[in-house]
Amino acid sequence: MTVGVIVGAAGAVVIDTRASVAQGVRLRDDVRRLGVEDPIVVNTHGHFDHCFGNAAFTGVRWGHASLPDYLAHTVRPMLAREFPGWAEKVETDLLLAPDHLVTDHAELGLGDRVVELRYFGRGHTDGDLVAWVPDARCAFTGDLIEQSGPPSYGGDSFPLEWPGTLAALLRTVDGVLVPGHGEPVDPAFAARQREEIDLVARRVRETHAAGLDVEEALATGGWPYPAETLREAIRRGHDHLDPRPGSG
Repeated sequence: MTVGVIVGAAGAVVIDTRASVAQGVRLRDDVRRLGVEDPIVVNTHGHFDHCFGNAAFTGVRWGHASLPDYLAHTVRPMLAREFPGWAEKVETDLLLAPDHLVTDHAELGLGDRVVELRYFGRGHTDGDLVAWVPDARCAFTGDLIEQSGPPSYGGDSFPLEWPGTLAALLRTVDGVLVPGHGEPVDPAFAARQREEIDLVARRVRETHAAGLDVEEALATGGWPYPAETLREAIRRGHDHLDPRPGSG
């Protein structure tokens, strides 16, 4: 999981705070070695590994407008299902939601530089926020882009909307892109990944039109990622195309 620090003459921003208060404390101590006290926190989205360290920081916290409700009602049950061991480990950790919310666009002034917080749409989750630093030509994309493995389609993802969200991102920013996991990439890498994510969306629509279930859809082939990363994408996509009561 990748974190970021943006330092200006009049303050600093920390991008994501890791997966527990203890990990957040270690990150806070690392940031203090840069001479930064009380940085602004930005959560790129509400998954546990990006925001469970929030309570280690005393500055203001920014995130998408959907995060307070998501953190209050969704993230812990999802963590318990997917990573029960870690859920038990952080069960008593104080989880602080963002107290400054973004629906579309906000700017954070750091004296000699500005950090733009931009919401391009739903994809990895419904609250994916991008931090763009124009003077450095650098964007922190959260898990909208992945480098260390295939994009992660979870039970709260929007596989049919993800390609359009990435297209909007790439029309707006042009520089180094720091993914939520892995090494920084360039726009060409991100464009190739957008094409793969678009292929997933097209195959989801095709298999839905053919009346296939998840395993039947996977058996047709032509997918850009391994089957274990696609089951939730197909399920979510089929549900979005043909919603049933109680489906996401």
